[in-house]
Amino acid sequence: MAVQAQVLYDFTAEPGHNELTVRQGDTITVLDQTVGGGWIQAQDSSGRTGLVPEGYLQVVSAGEGVQESYAGGGASVGGAVDASAEFNDYDDWDDEWDDQSVSSNHDQVEGEGDAAGRSTSGSAVKMSLNRFPFSKGPSPEVFLLAKPPSSSRERLPVYIGEVGPVWLYPSAPLDCLIADPKKESKLYGLKSYIEYQITPNTTNRAVNHRYKHFDWLYERLLDKYGSALLIPSLPDKQVTGRFQDDFIRMRMEQLQSWMTRMCRHPVVSNSDVFQLFLTCADEKEWKAGKRRAERDETVGPMIFSLVEPEALELDAGVVEQKCELYSRFTKSMEDVVRELLSVGHTHWKRCTGPLPKEYERIGRAFKNLSTVFNTSRYPGEETLTDALTAAGQTYEEIAELIAQQPQRDLHFLLETNNEYRGMLGCFPEIFSVHKSATEKVRESDRLVLAGKISSIDRKLMFQRISNMSYSLQAEMNHFHSNRIHDYNRVMQLYLQEQVMFYQQIADKLRGALNQFTTL
Repeated sequence: MAVQAQVLYDFTAEPGHNELTVRQGDTITVLDQTVGGGWIQAQDSSGRTGLVPEGYLQVVSAGEGVQESYAGGGASVGGAVDASAEFNDYDDWDDEWDDQSVSSNHDQVEGEGDAAGRSTSGSAVKMSLNRFPFSKGPSPEVFLLAKPPSSSRERLPVYIGEVGPVWLYPSAPLDCLIADPKKESKLYGLKSYIEYQITPNTTNRAVNHRYKHFDWLYERLLDKYGSALLIPSLPDKQVTGRFQDDFIRMRMEQLQSWMTRMCRHPVVSNSDVFQLFLTCADEKEWKAGKRRAERDETVGPMIFSLVEPEALELDAGVVEQKCELYSRFTKSMEDVVRELLSVGHTHWKRCTGPLPKEYERIGRAFKNLSTVFNTSRYPGEETLTDALTAAGQTYEEIAELIAQQPQRDLHFLLETNNEYRGMLGCFPEIFSVHKSATEKVRESDRLVLAGKISSIDRKLMFQRISNMSYSLQAEMNHFHSNRIHDYNRVMQLYLQEQVMFYQQIADKLRGALNQFTTL
């Protein structure tokens, strides 16, 4: 069945790029949704075919009257039914997509019946709509010129602090505790899952969530803020061994780290969807809040329309310079973080493998020497042989300490670097959005002369690019502040544990030394 789409914005094809010129209000036929890079191959009413940015289209499903916005996250337009909401009316959060699927993209409605036994395969076509990869498309009008949704009351103020632009931080920091993982089941025990208890410090009332609920939260945060903020990935899904104690403990630690980092972000922690996840225990309210979040229109690049800096408008050249500066720093840091992770993992393997065995062999050699000396029957030799045996035992104990030590210190260092590797991996997309917007602003004079945009549009573009720059600087300052805090803390912990580790070894060696008499 052919998929029809309505054009939301004018788009003029660039010569030689196999693009299709379309006008706002046109209805076109989607030919290929898998082109990638933020593009859709389509055909207009005259039979011409070409590529159109997916953020410019709104799907109209044949025969159902269902509309779904590519750039708006599935929000209904003009009172039309939202297909994802209809599907979720029957979603009691018991589907096992966290247990059976290894994919993190749940934005596609598959051809399965809902809980009422009705087919959903023909009601809507859903692609990766919210996460419009804007940076891969050449036309940033989708957020440089588009009007922000009138229904949105959300604002993202940016203030000028000692280090430059900063987000508005709450007076009382948000935090939460994840604990008490329990194995639950449904369908008379045929399907099982792990449920975690999350308690925020604002209410001290616990709510229970499964991994897939965390995954839903991650998808919503990525959809809404991924063009502007660092939203690191969740720990990977697990197909086997999900109910082993070690895995449950490890996953709970990783979820705690992820939630702590999200709580520390002033924008994310204050968002409606994050507060819903932390505080809503009522099933009916949860489902209503879930649908509101999925219908949010200020997602992707449109998030920049909510940024309100208190300072004067910046020049587009400043935007480009800041983006280039931050890009160089984050790339260099990512290289060093990867190097540290590689060195750390190599050292971990050595500490839990060959190094303890070397100390064990030394200890056995000392004990064997003591055994041989005992066979001499020479009078007064017991003091020496006992000391050699003690020395051998000391080296075997040191071997055990070495094998246990990475879990005490290196574990936290590597986990912190893993977190930062994930965050640093978010920056290229953020920088690409800014770079693409900057390139479009450079063309504004030519577009005005060509009559494609008005002088008012041009002024709006400069205002939006300025807001984007303030947003980028605020996010980078937040990143730097957390980086200094995190690495200071983890290095203190690492070196403190190292001092204790070598002190234990020194104490053991000193004790072994005292076993030997001075001649």
